[in-house]
Amino acid sequence: MALHLTGVAGLAMMLPAAHALVAEDFHVARSFFYSGLLTLIITAFIGIAVNQRHGAFSQREQLATLVASFTLLPLVLAVPLYEGSQNTTFLNAYFEMVSSLTTTGASLYEGTGQLTKSLHLWRGIVGWLGGLLVWVVAAATLAPMNLGGFEITTAAGGGEDVTLIRRGTRQRTPAGHIWYALSTLAPIYISLTLLLWVLLLVVGEDTLRALMHAMGTMSTSGITIVGHVTEDNAGLAAEVVILFFFAFGISRLTFSRDVAGRRERLLTDPEVQMAGIIIIGLPMLLFLRHWIGAIEVNEHSDFTAGLLALWGSVFTVASFLTTTGYESVAWNEARDWSGLPAPGVVLIGLSIIGGGVATTTGGVKLLRVYALYKHGVRELNKLVYPSSVAGMRAYGRRIHRQGAFLAWLFFMLFALSIAAVMSLLTAFGVGFEEAMIFAVAGLSTTGQLAHAGADVPLTYQSLSDGAKLVVCFAMVLGRLEALALIALFNPNFWRN
Repeated sequence: MALHLTGVAGLAMMLPAAHALVAEDFHVARSFFYSGLLTLIITAFIGIAVNQRHGAFSQREQLATLVASFTLLPLVLAVPLYEGSQNTTFLNAYFEMVSSLTTTGASLYEGTGQLTKSLHLWRGIVGWLGGLLVWVVAAATLAPMNLGGFEITTAAGGGEDVTLIRRGTRQRTPAGHIWYALSTLAPIYISLTLLLWVLLLVVGEDTLRALMHAMGTMSTSGITIVGHVTEDNAGLAAEVVILFFFAFGISRLTFSRDVAGRRERLLTDPEVQMAGIIIIGLPMLLFLRHWIGAIEVNEHSDFTAGLLALWGSVFTVASFLTTTGYESVAWNEARDWSGLPAPGVVLIGLSIIGGGVATTTGGVKLLRVYALYKHGVRELNKLVYPSSVAGMRAYGRRIHRQGAFLAWLFFMLFALSIAAVMSLLTAFGVGFEEAMIFAVAGLSTTGQLAHAGADVPLTYQSLSDGAKLVVCFAMVLGRLEALALIALFNPNFWRN
């Protein structure tokens, strides 16, 4: 698996090489071409050397390979970025590639003008490939191991994701599951990206920016060349198009069947319902607070300004809930309209909640929040009616009996991870508030929180080398989730 990922990385380097060649940026073109060619040659030699290796590719090896992919593969991906930019350190290039591959989108260069368009394209491609990797691994590796949010459900029978396993092929090897998941999900992922790219071109976006936004939206990395989605000729139409594609970060039912193998209605999926309540309810509260709080602004009677503020809230809330991190061009108007003294706290909370299970989003995940909510409702009912017997809907019966406990356990691990990362960052001289924002940004894979979550926008360039490595660790931990790493280091996991 690791060799295949490295080979794909080598082939992907040819795309920015071709783009740079067309743009007559010959140094960058040579950097990517030589790096890609060298990567392919080394990968081929290693593949020939281990070609005779026998034995099944176990789940343990898959998980270990996944950890190595997010920590070691960026070393390879950083080489052309380092050689092509000529104005950065290798550590900065490594940070950039870890951020892109984990779909975090935290950038040292976004909006600075230090990178050429070809180098920005490379960031977008790596983030897009990272999103595809997350889709495949969630279905073929994390689901059978009851990780990544699948520990909450029991519908698939021991966590096995039957959505990608055909009838009569349940004895497929773990490696076979990976290839089947790839062949099933990759065409969907590619088609949706191309569709979004075309739609963005139709509404007037520049070709490269449209491609970057399409890849950044589907992978929820939020990688872009500009600060806002609408900083070009597309206007709000681009945000409208992108908003519909946030749905693929809310529920896996938007691109595959559910883990029970049944065809469920999308609108009855609890993740979709919770996301709908948040995306509609929270902006409405911010919108109504303009009058409830009796806040005086110059445009309080301007109906158009009110609608613009409402749209800015809806788009930005959906973006940060899916951990994409795009800010609406009307977000400033929404902040002024609501009058919140610290609107970044809202975005931090949304990023911590995160999107759907088996999607490219980060955070705690909506399904875990749903399990905690249902448990809370049940406990309150027991206080009022101690002898009551609770009924469950079809989906509720597919929640693990210990689902709420497991969700709470993960939430506590997430909170402890924030505290641990904050402690490490403060040890490298980062202030308390800044450390909290950087920790949440890394662990929720929402790198744009550094800009949007603080009263004064933060930059990753201000971090020391040690702090950058800590943020890299946080991004990998947030992408894999603490439960996966705990499973990897569990002695019982290796006794087979």
